[in-house]
Amino acid sequence: MRRTSTHPDQRPQKNSMATIDYILIGGGDQGRVTAEAILQSGHRVVKVFDARPCEPVPGVISSGDYDPNQDLSGQLIISIGQNAIRKSYAAKLAHRVGTIFHPSSIVSTLSEFGEGTVVLHGAIIQLNAIIGRHVIINTRASIDHDARIGDYVHIAPGAVLCGRVSVGEGTLIGAGAVVLPGISIGKWAVIAAGSVVTTPVGDGAIVRGNPARIIKEESLSK
Repeated sequence: MRRTSTHPDQRPQKNSMATIDYILIGGGDQGRVTAEAILQSGHRVVKVFDARPCEPVPGVISSGDYDPNQDLSGQLIISIGQNAIRKSYAAKLAHRVGTIFHPSSIVSTLSEFGEGTVVLHGAIIQLNAIIGRHVIINTRASIDHDARIGDYVHIAPGAVLCGRVSVGEGTLIGAGAVVLPGISIGKWAVIAAGSVVTTPVGDGAIVRGNPARIIKEESLSK
């Protein structure tokens, strides 16, 4: 896992001296909120790749799909909410990848982040959390101390992960879900919105409710 420190001199800051140019892969809803986080941090979105015509930033029109052979200048962010699609794009990236932290986020300088990760409005990340690559930590999500979050995870708005929680690659933690301290969640699982996870969750499981119960188990083919 390639990580980047969150020391204040290395985090994108609204008032930092250097302006960073970002390139987005994905111009839909996730692209729009990611672009807003970049702009609020005092940086620029200079290009957007999306097969659909869209304009997540005024004046920046999408220009077709990402081509790893293009000559690009800037830091890439895969701004697509679906975890499996982010993973598929990550496998073919051939340019520098950045991270972005909305200036309203509260992030311990003792936590670590992989490349491509996006921390959005009002999110809180406590000390000694280790966050993987191309993770989305969405609006007002909270990750407590010593958590371990795998690559391509999406933690939806308002989700709360207590201390020493671990989440495997590609898992979705739904909006408003709560994961109790020390609970382990496997790879490519789905925690439904509003669920309260009190026991470990295996790979590929879909759980829902309070307490969360398995409603479906899928074999992994990612």
